Amino acid sequence: MFKRIIVATDLSPASFAVVGCLQGLRAYGTEECLLLQCLGLTDAASTAFSYHTEPLERMLGEQKEILSKQGFAVEARTVMGAPKREVNRIAIEEDYSLIVVGAQGHSIVVEKMLGGVAYGIIHGAKKPVLVIPVEKGEGDSCQTVSSCAFNEHLLFATDFSEAADSAFHHVERMVADGARKVTLLHVQDKTKLEKHLKDRLDEFNALDQSRLEGLKEALLNKGAPSIDLEICYGIPSEEIKRMIRERDARLVVMGTQGLSFTGELFLGSVSHTIARSSIAPLLLVPVL
Repeated sequence: MFKRIIVATDLSPASFAVVGCLQGLRAYGTEECLLLQCLGLTDAASTAFSYHTEPLERMLGEQKEILSKQGFAVEARTVMGAPKREVNRIAIEEDYSLIVVGAQGHSIVVEKMLGGVAYGIIHGAKKPVLVIPVEKGEGDSCQTVSSCAFNEHLLFATDFSEAADSAFHHVERMVADGARKVTLLHVQDKTKLEKHLKDRLDEFNALDQSRLEGLKEALLNKGAPSIDLEICYGIPSEEIKRMIRERDARLVVMGTQGLSFTGELFLGSVSHTIARSSIAPLLLVPVL
């Protein structure tokens, strides 16, 4: 389902960690990979920059070799322009099915993701984006937080919205491709129910349990071997993060809320929080 992907790189230690853990995408049919480096026009025009192109090309070649050894057909490309614009433009114009970015330090708010570019990529994306969390190791080294075994255990968090429905179609396809376990999660939002609707919680739980059962049935029809259902009560982002830890989820799948009036993707507050703090890779699926 993700036959052709773009991996955004800035050649940092964090990006090397991301490049090194993508073999798990082979389970979802990934064959071709575009390793894409975007250079700002100011950097490219500077005199000093011309003296540093050789080490950059060498590192790009090293990352290409890492991906090739994982079984991908790899093209390495350097383009001029802002990453948030160029990555998303190429994804659309050349019909790539997935964009991969790394989240270093779990800090999307202060834009510490791959040199500050991933936040912009996510907000402008019209293709699914896989966000892989990275943490610093010893010295300048970095490592991915999870094992990146993307098909071992999917956690699908749904609020039953149009965006969630769009993301669920991807879960169905991932199950058809051999995902081994799925947890379907809905969080009853404490901030919305606490004041006036908490006395109806049992009613809402029964309704949403029925909805989750319907999703489970759809996945069973796709051949899912193991499915768990969870309904929690609390702050959605906190409950999702708790379930990621307690259930040892290896990939979280969530929908994003479509385009804003400016024409850019609006990343909902829950997706936003999970993107900057999840210890598991996160697949964000836009509804367009």
